[in-house]
Amino acid sequence: MKVVFDTKSLAPAKRRQAWRDAICEIYLQVDCVAEQDNEYAGFVREARFGAVTLTDTLLSPQSIRRQNRHIAHFDKDCYYAGIEQIGRLNICQADSSFLLRPGIGSVYYANEPYELQCDLRSRQFWIELPRQAFDSRFDSGRPPLLAHFDLSRGLGRIAVEFCAVLAAEGAELDPQSRAKLGEQFMDILALALSGEPGRQPADEKSVQETRLRSVKAYIDAHLSDPDLSLTAIAKNNGISLRYLHQLFRQMDMSASEWLRLRRLQRSHDLLSSPRYAAQSITEIAYSMGFNSSSHFSNLFRAQFGLRPSDVRGTSVVAGPHRKPFVPNERAGSRGDNFE
Repeated sequence: MKVVFDTKSLAPAKRRQAWRDAICEIYLQVDCVAEQDNEYAGFVREARFGAVTLTDTLLSPQSIRRQNRHIAHFDKDCYYAGIEQIGRLNICQADSSFLLRPGIGSVYYANEPYELQCDLRSRQFWIELPRQAFDSRFDSGRPPLLAHFDLSRGLGRIAVEFCAVLAAEGAELDPQSRAKLGEQFMDILALALSGEPGRQPADEKSVQETRLRSVKAYIDAHLSDPDLSLTAIAKNNGISLRYLHQLFRQMDMSASEWLRLRRLQRSHDLLSSPRYAAQSITEIAYSMGFNSSSHFSNLFRAQFGLRPSDVRGTSVVAGPHRKPFVPNERAGSRGDNFE
């Protein structure tokens, strides 16, 4: 994630004021009252996924308040979803309050006055969600605000895991992939909010679709890992290998076929990109987890109807005007050992 601000590089005596100047007055446009503390520490790291912005934030004890005068100069119409990692933080808005803590998340509206009260050092993920796009995901036309959603199980846990993967791996993805993942993240958060007790429960199909999105995001983030296997994918997503296979029954291909397809598609992207012109075809194949250049070439040709060298040559000669490829999701689906 991109570092927006970090007090670590500053002298302790300057950290508190620097935080107020950089974050509260410029980045967030809020009032900030922080305790006098020589151990003051804070950082903001950011990653953007299309219209969705994800921040990883460390806060020292303080009170953050957005008032109408700040909102008048705020050029966004959005919600904030909070996922507490360490500590706790109280959110106050419109005569309601909510204690954000590990395992329990919530959403509030950024364009109405609010206050965040933090009495100990804490760390959160904050997800900035465009209001109109997020509203459209609810039958009522608006998400439930300052209502809790359980992050320890079901859809809430999937949301946390998806968020953590985006934070850890999202910077390596291309802008188009990040934008798609941002849309999927809004879907997952909306389902998690809609599936809480007292609201319409999400059916099993919705849960499986959401889990499948999370697994696909994990796969995309780890395509270059030569040790990525179905067993590792299942383990790192907290599911059984059997359930992983069950999730992919929603598609017209198996989990191993999907993994192979995504590696071939990413290889095609790398081969056709001028940024990777200095890398050989073999280097690109190995970087995507293929351990045989001839086997890679056969799979690539079966998938796209072209040799890897044809794509590399086309990208150099034709540049951005070359004919785009349309993946054949069933071709090249056998032959390598991803099981």
